[in-house]
Amino acid sequence: MSVIRVGSAPDSWGVWFANDARQLPYDRFLDEVAEAGYRWIELGPFGYLPIDPERLRDELDSRGLTLSAGTVFEQLHRPGSWDAVWRQVSRVAELTAAAGGKHVVVIPEMWRDSATGADLESRDLSAEQWHAKTSGVDRLAKAMYESYGVALQYHPHADSHVGAPAEVYRLLESTDPDFVHLCLDTGHISYCGGDNLEIIGKYPDRIGYLHLKQVDPAISTAVTTDDVPFGDAVRRGVMTEPPTGIPDLPPILAAIAHLDIDVFAIVEQDMYPCEPDRPLPIAQRTRKFLSGCGIPALRFTPEDVR
Repeated sequence: MSVIRVGSAPDSWGVWFANDARQLPYDRFLDEVAEAGYRWIELGPFGYLPIDPERLRDELDSRGLTLSAGTVFEQLHRPGSWDAVWRQVSRVAELTAAAGGKHVVVIPEMWRDSATGADLESRDLSAEQWHAKTSGVDRLAKAMYESYGVALQYHPHADSHVGAPAEVYRLLESTDPDFVHLCLDTGHISYCGGDNLEIIGKYPDRIGYLHLKQVDPAISTAVTTDDVPFGDAVRRGVMTEPPTGIPDLPPILAAIAHLDIDVFAIVEQDMYPCEPDRPLPIAQRTRKFLSGCGIPALRFTPEDVR
C-alpha cells in the first residue's frame, strides 16, 4: 500500500504572489497551517517565504513543518526561452533542496493574462511548439535532478496549453518517464474536463505528486460556457471546500493507495483574494474530512509514516 503524506500550501491561504498587500504575512500562514494540523507544506511563490535557506529552515523547524516542494512556471514552447526558465527554476530548485524538499512542481505558463483576461498568444500549440515544450521539459527535468537532486512534477493547469485530457496525455507520451512525473491536480483536471481516475489508470507509473482540490460543478460549467478567465473563475468561487465539489476525493485516494508509492498529497483551494480569517477554519475542516475518508494510506505527520 502507498504512503500518502497529506500537507497544505500557501495557495490554500489565498497566496498567489510573492508580495501582495491582500495576502497574509508569511508568519501567520506558517502559524495557521501548523495549527490546522498539517506538517508538510509547499514553498509557494518564490519570495513569499524566506529565500535564505537557514532562515527558512528555522521558520519551518520552529513550527514542526517540513517542505515538500517548490513551484515554478515554464514557457518552453517559446523560442529562446530556456535561459529565462532555467534562471527561475534553478533558484527555486536550489532553495527547495537546501530546505529539505525533494520535488519542484512545474506549471505551464497560461496563454491568458491573469489580470486582464486577454489572450497573450494562441490557445493551441503548433507541432513545432509541442516539440519545443516536451523536449524542453525533458531537459529541464534532467537538469533539475542532476544539479539539485529534485524531481520534476508537471502540473496541468487551466488556461494553459497543458490542461485538457488530450494535452495531458500528449505531454506524458512525449516526455521521459524516468524524469518527468505528473502532479495530478484533481481540481484542474476536473476544471479542464478530465477524469482523474482515468489518468491514474492509464499512467499509474507517472503519478509522482498530488494536489487535492475540488471545483464547484455549477460554477465550473458556467465559466467554461462563458469563457471566463481562470482568475475570475476563482473569484467566483469555482474552487470549493471539500467535500462540496468534484471530483470525489476518496475514490482517487483509494486508487493512489493501491499504486504502492510514497507520494505527497497537498491540499489546495484557490481563494485569491480572500478574507484573512477565512482559510484556517476551511483548512481545519478539510483535514478532518480527509482523516475521516477511510483511506489507511493517508499520513498527516512524520510520526504517522513510521
